[in-house]
Amino acid sequence: MILLVVIASVLIAGVTIYQYNEQARDYHENRLERKEEQVIQSISYTLRETTYPVNSENLGLIFKDEIYKIADVQNVNFNIYDLEGNLIKSSRPSFEADSISNCLDANVLNFLRDSGEKRYVEEQHAAGDNYQASYTYINDPKFKPIGIMNLPYFEDNSFNNHELKEFLWRLAGVYLVMLLSAILLAYFISKYITRSLQTISDKMSRTNLTLQNEKIHIKNPSEEIGKLVDSYNRMIDELEESAVKLARSEREQAWREMAKQVAHEIKNPLTPLRLTVQNFERKFDPDDPAIQTKVNEFSKTLIQQIDTMSNIATAFSSFANMPAQQNETLNVVKIVKLALEIFNEDYIHFIADEEEIIAKLDRTQLIRVITNLVKNAIQAVPEVEFPRILVTVATEGPHVKISVADNGIGISDEFKHRVFEPKFTTKSSGTGLGLGMVKNIVENYGGTITFTSKEGKGTVFTIRFPKE
Repeated sequence: MILLVVIASVLIAGVTIYQYNEQARDYHENRLERKEEQVIQSISYTLRETTYPVNSENLGLIFKDEIYKIADVQNVNFNIYDLEGNLIKSSRPSFEADSISNCLDANVLNFLRDSGEKRYVEEQHAAGDNYQASYTYINDPKFKPIGIMNLPYFEDNSFNNHELKEFLWRLAGVYLVMLLSAILLAYFISKYITRSLQTISDKMSRTNLTLQNEKIHIKNPSEEIGKLVDSYNRMIDELEESAVKLARSEREQAWREMAKQVAHEIKNPLTPLRLTVQNFERKFDPDDPAIQTKVNEFSKTLIQQIDTMSNIATAFSSFANMPAQQNETLNVVKIVKLALEIFNEDYIHFIADEEEIIAKLDRTQLIRVITNLVKNAIQAVPEVEFPRILVTVATEGPHVKISVADNGIGISDEFKHRVFEPKFTTKSSGTGLGLGMVKNIVENYGGTITFTSKEGKGTVFTIRFPKE
């Protein structure tokens, strides 16, 4: 609405200016023709009343005094030229006559001669004003041309310009009032129209997948708003149904992930447990004098792994407490060494800077961390001619530093950023939950886990636990 008012005001102002200019031009053309006709009639009357022979040579004598009378009666100044374009007489005073051309331009004579009306009007612009000059033949009583009458005409548009300015100011005032009215009207109409839209917008901005969303109820809405409200309410119903399905799907997915994780964790000690039993069975000698000691160590190892699986099963029964943290003050060097005893590979080496490094950790979870990292290292060196895995424990300020290094196949650059992602694995078997679980355990203790790896050279995983 505002734009239409502005465009209309500009167009009407432009049309008004154009119309004023056209009217002024028509007025001056008609006025020039009337003045020219009146002067010609006075000249014709003078020619009929003169006692001089009417010819070009006597024009100066005939109009010697009459030209001033005619100019005074008609209130105009004019000039008389012979047929060759030479000035014969002018009605202007002598001090102004010096500015009058004494000879007409050849183009004027040619135009006048070739014109069918025997009349020519010359238009010029001088000092910002329009200037016209009409040229017409002076005929004797027998209609034979004997001279040329020149009537200068200066257009005076001061009155029209003043009227135009006043009209435009009045028009501007009217359109200013209309513009302000249009602004107020547009504001209230838009507020009325968008009131329902604002309600819908507020509701949509508060829409939340995790909360109960309210439907929109508007009294007497327009057809378009009603359709929009109905669409929004249908969307809310569908959103609630989707939220229920999503929650159910998330719960099912969580249980599936937990089942995979538990299966993975139970499977980890089963493999070394099986190897330990097979190794003990193969080396069992009832006549060995140290057989009792070996049986005790074997039983201790079995009980340790069985306890680990029992803890996992117990924690699985209480999903919220999986994995449960039972912090105790323990010797990290001893626990790490104990975790390595289930592995029979002779290329696994252990180094500790101190015999005793005390920290508050969960014994079971620490064993799980070491078991997972060593198992991954073992799986990385099957194709190496001289495999080597080195596990080190050291003190680093207020932290316990544990490193597991291997000279295996390494990790390619394209997979490094996904190493700790759940279910990611580059192995042909396994769930890929091991390193993700290790990272969660370490971070739950406020620790960090990092790694460096070079493809074909090996990998080093480094864990730092706070002692307290």
